[in-house]
Amino acid sequence: MHFDCEQILLNEGSRQEHIWGAGFMPETQKITYDSLINIRSRQNRSMEILDPAIREQIDQIIFELLGNI
Repeated sequence: MHFDCEQILLNEGSRQEHIWGAGFMPETQKITYDSLINIRSRQNRSMEILDPAIREQIDQIIFELLGNI
């Protein structure tokens, strides 16, 4: 799922370092930060997004678009 979306974003001009995989569970309003596309040798060495600043940006975007659904 993340890979397919990643490919579309890359084909439309997005830069790899700006694409992250995360999930949102509406029932609990919980965000998960795990995806294979998050593994990057220079930027993130884990499936989990490790940078707190990037996680905060993801939180803001997800809750703006999907929060309280």
